[in-house]
Amino acid sequence: MKLRLHFVVDPMGWLCVSMVFGIWLYNTLFIPKLVLLPHYNEGHIPWAIVVCYYIASGLCIAALFRASTADPGRLPVDPQIPHSEREHWELCNKCNLMRPKRSHHCSRCGHCVRKMDHHCPWINNCVGEDNHWLFLQLCFYAQVLSLFTLVLDFCQYYYFQPLTGLDQEKFTTHHELALLRVSALMGLVMFAGMTSLFYTQMTGILSDTTTIEKMAQFSNEIFGSKKSWQWALAEVCGTRWKLLWLIPLRSRQPIQASHHFRTHV
Repeated sequence: MKLRLHFVVDPMGWLCVSMVFGIWLYNTLFIPKLVLLPHYNEGHIPWAIVVCYYIASGLCIAALFRASTADPGRLPVDPQIPHSEREHWELCNKCNLMRPKRSHHCSRCGHCVRKMDHHCPWINNCVGEDNHWLFLQLCFYAQVLSLFTLVLDFCQYYYFQPLTGLDQEKFTTHHELALLRVSALMGLVMFAGMTSLFYTQMTGILSDTTTIEKMAQFSNEIFGSKKSWQWALAEVCGTRWKLLWLIPLRSRQPIQASHHFRTHV
């Protein structure tokens, strides 16, 4: 498996990624320390809940890293255009390079990206043909982790049994309420934002329309093809194996259409 790293030099983007990483780090450190591990040690919750939280946290940070560092589909300076596909290419009026139709020039990154959806400052990268599946994974796992965090914060005060082995001199014990309120607030904001973003991304994928095309309001004139949800997601994720749609640590390869996936079920 060969994973090429792609970095965008943008201080504002680095700041946004650092904020997202900080939210992840805060909840990954304090939620287990305040809720999961103490209640597990006293036998209030099973080990499976602790493992599931760490798995969700690991997949979330892996998706963030991959979405931030994966090549979104940057076009080479001198692309080799097959003669049979020349009619599907056009000249970019900003960088004066040939590009496939549905590509877009990102003014933030300074180059054209194949099937660009948008430039996301929170990952400091464009969302394009080659990393759209990773951005979708990030939205999904951020929802899962945020919801998990909110449920644990709620259960800490309204469901779990009181802890008996707390060290009253610890910083976390003295400031437990404040720390959990901050965690709940971040979890609520992240869950609401990621749910909305995940919904808009899924509707765009299923309708084969990028965010840029929606804003330009010309997609229906050119790209109005109907696809089944299976084929649409397989095309974005680069594999027909549904389990692999959830794994960020792999490479993506374009796939060809098949009759099975074109059929609506």
